[in-house]
Amino acid sequence: MSPPAPAGAAAPASSVVFDNIGALVTNDPLLGDGPLGLRQRCALVAVDGRVAWVGGAGQAPEGTGDRLVDVGGRAIVPGFVDSHTHLVFAGDRSAEFAARLAGRPYKAGGILATVTATRAAPEDVLEATVSRLAAEAQSSGTTTLECKSGYGLTTHDEERSLRIAKDHTEDTTFLGAHTVPAEFAGRPDDYVDLVCTDMLDACAPHARWVDVFCEVGAFDADQAREVLRAGARRSLVGRVHANQLGAGPGVRVAVEAGAASADHCTHLAPADVDALSAGPTVATLLPGAEFSTRSPYADGRRLLDAGATVALASDCNPGTSYTTSIPWCIALATREMGMTVDEALRAATLGGARALRRDDVGHLGIGARADLVVLDAPSYLYLAYRPGAPVVAEVWRRGELAWAAEPQRFGPF
Repeated sequence: MSPPAPAGAAAPASSVVFDNIGALVTNDPLLGDGPLGLRQRCALVAVDGRVAWVGGAGQAPEGTGDRLVDVGGRAIVPGFVDSHTHLVFAGDRSAEFAARLAGRPYKAGGILATVTATRAAPEDVLEATVSRLAAEAQSSGTTTLECKSGYGLTTHDEERSLRIAKDHTEDTTFLGAHTVPAEFAGRPDDYVDLVCTDMLDACAPHARWVDVFCEVGAFDADQAREVLRAGARRSLVGRVHANQLGAGPGVRVAVEAGAASADHCTHLAPADVDALSAGPTVATLLPGAEFSTRSPYADGRRLLDAGATVALASDCNPGTSYTTSIPWCIALATREMGMTVDEALRAATLGGARALRRDDVGHLGIGARADLVVLDAPSYLYLAYRPGAPVVAEVWRRGELAWAAEPQRFGPF
């Protein structure tokens, strides 16, 4: 260990050597085989929270090991990037979930039940929920997450939701245009006017993104465009809930607006697939929502074959996808969306980073943030091979141990 720096001097670089890695997914083809940049029997060095070196096992450069972590032949993958969550809420919608399982279709009306509960909740209750779910997400390997507002739908409640979210992530999204609240029933244009003026003025300082639910029963194409333009005037980049409940204009609106992502993408026309494959807007797929709502699954195979960039995210919310587990979403995507394990893992890491327009996460290339997951398995394939099993052994963020399974299960593979 390096000695402490003298007073007034820069602190010495801290480094961690991860050695005896059975399989390393870097997502950098320059560092390994195929799109995953896969390496076998190797080592990785992180210096000051960034990836500094990747090479053969036992070959780390001398002097780089303030700490040595022998992972015993386990696999390491980049930390998951969950680019779509709704963590600021109160209340419970388990009865709604059970009713859907009994055959009642999802019509998006349950959002208002969560709005009522969230408005009534004290701020410390909302904070506790976000803290609990963010910690839960981290324990399953998520190292970067986006978090939306959208369950307040008043200027005060949307602003406080974003303030709470911002304590947990830099990727906060204003979703005042989630649905029309009860007090504006029959007056959606009046509500859009509020969203685009006073509400955005209060919320934009706490957000990086602006989102809109462009669906029948929520907001139409013109209203969605108005919200995205208003957000852009306040330097917020667009995202769109698109084509979840049926065919519609959401993907087209997202692509035309230069949105970072179109999320859900369950019901796509050929023109929607063409538009996503021709531009930078990422198609973010949310298999947890399809599982919960008993809807058809988005066709990931079709999007990938067309050349679109695909992300996988949890859509964690109390009504239609109450999960924080990206490994479970990976398993669902391989079973129900036509994706290979390699494609699903890449979508849950690098795809999510692209949906957030981040180049520092989602991969373990040189200079990337040292966010990584040590699996209690010899291969990343176990993410789908053992669905629901506790395959995450350790989670590291910025080169520091953030979470470890208890009891520690490290033993040789």
